[in-house]
Amino acid sequence: MPSENQTRTYKKFEAAVFRTTTGEFGALSNMAPDYPVVVNGVRIPTIEALYQACRYPDFPEIQTVILDQMSPMTAKMKSKKYLAKTRGDWDGVRVSIMRWCLRTKLAQNWNKFGSVLRKTADKPIVEESTKDEFWGAKPKNDGTLVGMNVLGRLLMELRQEYREVESGQRNSIEFPKVSHFILLGRPLLESNLNLHRLHEAQSAMFERRDTDGY
Repeated sequence: MPSENQTRTYKKFEAAVFRTTTGEFGALSNMAPDYPVVVNGVRIPTIEALYQACRYPDFPEIQTVILDQMSPMTAKMKSKKYLAKTRGDWDGVRVSIMRWCLRTKLAQNWNKFGSVLRKTADKPIVEESTKDEFWGAKPKNDGTLVGMNVLGRLLMELRQEYREVESGQRNSIEFPKVSHFILLGRPLLESNLNLHRLHEAQSAMFERRDTDGY
C-alpha cells in the first residue's frame, strides 16, 4: 500500500462508508460482533480485542484481561489503562498488525465476511470518524471525507486478495511478517492461509463447543 501518511479525500456518496457496526457496511468495523476468531487455540470475540492485545506481547496478563472482554469497546477501554506498556515499536508495526488481524477475520469468516466485501463492489471503503484521521476520515461540510483512511485502504487491499482467491488467480491470502509477534506467550507465525475454509471450520467447531457447554 502507498505510504499511510497520505491524506485522501473521498466523496461520501460514492464510497462504501461505515461509522458504527450497524448499516449495510457495519460488519467492516473492527467493533462488529459475530465475527469471532480462534488464535493459538483461544477464541477471541472481536478483532478489536485481538488488535488491542497485540500492543502488549510481553504482558500476557494484560492480554488476557483484554481478550476476556465480550464487548469490543470495553476491550479497547481496558487496553487504554496499560498504554505505558505498549511495545516500543508500536507506531512502526501497527499497520502490519492491523493487516494481520483483518486477514484473520476474513480467513475464519470467509463466506460471511467475504459477502460484505463483495457488497462494496469497486467503491472506496472508508471508515467515517469524527476523531481519527489516521485509521479513518473526517466528514467535512462539503460532503467529503478527509483523512488517511488506513483501515479502509487495508480493507480494499484485502477485498482484492479475496477476489483473486475466489476467482482462482491465487491460492492464498498473504499474512505480513511482524517481529516479536506474541499472544499469551506463544508466537503468531502464520505467513499465509490457503486453507481458509479449514480455519472457518475450526472456528465453527469452537462455536459449537460454546453452545453445547463443553
